[in-house]
Amino acid sequence: MPLTHRPVDEKDIQIICGFPQSEDELFFLFPKAEFPLSSSQLRDAIAQRSDSTVVELGGEVIAFANFYRWESGGRCSIGNVIVSPAARGRGVGCYLIEQMLGLAFSKHQAAEITVSCFNQNIAGLLLYPKLGFQPYAIEERQDKKGDRVALIHLRLSRNAA
Repeated sequence: MPLTHRPVDEKDIQIICGFPQSEDELFFLFPKAEFPLSSSQLRDAIAQRSDSTVVELGGEVIAFANFYRWESGGRCSIGNVIVSPAARGRGVGCYLIEQMLGLAFSKHQAAEITVSCFNQNIAGLLLYPKLGFQPYAIEERQDKKGDRVALIHLRLSRNAA
């Protein structure tokens, strides 16, 4: 069955809230949120962002992402990226990011697209370079326990896509 994508809908909110399985997973997705992810936290994030998108398989929502920065002709930054636990490791993340790239380049005429990934997020760190993203900066942050972590910033320019 083929993957499809569409804008997020109110009925998707509670489903997406169930995707993060731990405080660490939620931190990767949404560092400011408190675990477990609540509908109100997700609604607030969606309201402040652009192009919140879900991926479906057979009518079931299995992934979500949006832009936390969207500049016409400038930079679009992808955030809130998550795949349902049942759909991980099956190419869904790749499909989702490809759709977000398409939106950034076609709708926003982005010159570059960025994504940031914490050092413990192995799945993300392995996915983004496969799609052409290259690391360009590392920022020190603290996780919810106060431990030092590295936030790795990656980018893909329109020319490289």
